[in-house]
Amino acid sequence: MTNASVTAKTNLITGGAGFIGSHLAQQLLARGEKVLIVDDLSTGQRENLNPIWEHENLEYISGTVEDEALVAEVVGRADVVYHLAAAVGVALIAKQPIQTIERNVYPTQLILNRLGERAKRGRLVPCFIASTSEVYGKNPKSVWSEEDDLVFGATTKPRWSYGVSKAIDEFLALAFHKEQGLPVVVGRFFNVVGPRQTGAYGMVLPRFVQAALQGDDLVVHDDGNQVRCFAHVEDVVGAVTKLIETSTSFGRVYNIGSDVPVSILELAKRVIARVNPEVGIEFRSYSDAYDESFEDIRRRVPDLSRIADAIGYRPTNDLDAIIDSVAESMR
Repeated sequence: MTNASVTAKTNLITGGAGFIGSHLAQQLLARGEKVLIVDDLSTGQRENLNPIWEHENLEYISGTVEDEALVAEVVGRADVVYHLAAAVGVALIAKQPIQTIERNVYPTQLILNRLGERAKRGRLVPCFIASTSEVYGKNPKSVWSEEDDLVFGATTKPRWSYGVSKAIDEFLALAFHKEQGLPVVVGRFFNVVGPRQTGAYGMVLPRFVQAALQGDDLVVHDDGNQVRCFAHVEDVVGAVTKLIETSTSFGRVYNIGSDVPVSILELAKRVIARVNPEVGIEFRSYSDAYDESFEDIRRRVPDLSRIADAIGYRPTNDLDAIIDSVAESMR
């Protein structure tokens, strides 16, 4: 091991075997830094780490960030923390609301508590907290900015438990910044996509691409006029690392994603055109796909002016390039 790797800073990534976490780990290792991953593989996959598994600066711990002793140990060793571990995907939320709430809130509190203890001893460790566009709930604005109201549905609709639990994470992070001066930044991800993402938890683009490659019709929920924006994972992890290196970002919340809107029906047509023109589209109701209580968000478009001002962020991959990269990785 070289002297450079001995002195390189250690980046803790919770959920590092997940889709976004594995890409973040790869980017940090490429910069010559050390990466310490904790993942229980509840939604992450060990195969996501294949490109970096033998890297001398990678350490992988199979464990959960709900384990207080483990969190104390790994946060105690970290120079930077990226907290990405969370329940993921609409399908999982609809099926396992208890797990969603517990997995989103408790580990965040454990991590922030430990960082707070280190801060009291004079060691301020930068921390990125991953949040989600789900926190906006069903705010009726056509474009969402970070200071907008969060508008959730009834507690009888499990869908909203995800956004509410991630909003609690944000409140916790910002409270630790305010009370203890923790250098924390919150990023709200908007439909991050790319190679290694699975459609198993309801993620729409990999689900479409997989179906097209298999020669199956693409299943579009409801009428397909829901509007989303899709950002390539490489653009997103680049933004995440820049934010944590920018001291003026601490104590703030940032939308991270693309601001180019597309309907789900148009997305399906684009995937068919680029991946397999032989397949068709099948429409399915939400109640058939999830259950009767499911409620959706019709439009989800971020205002990216805050993150553009902070770090000069602009997504570089357009939708066609993203579709091609997902299809290539699945092939």
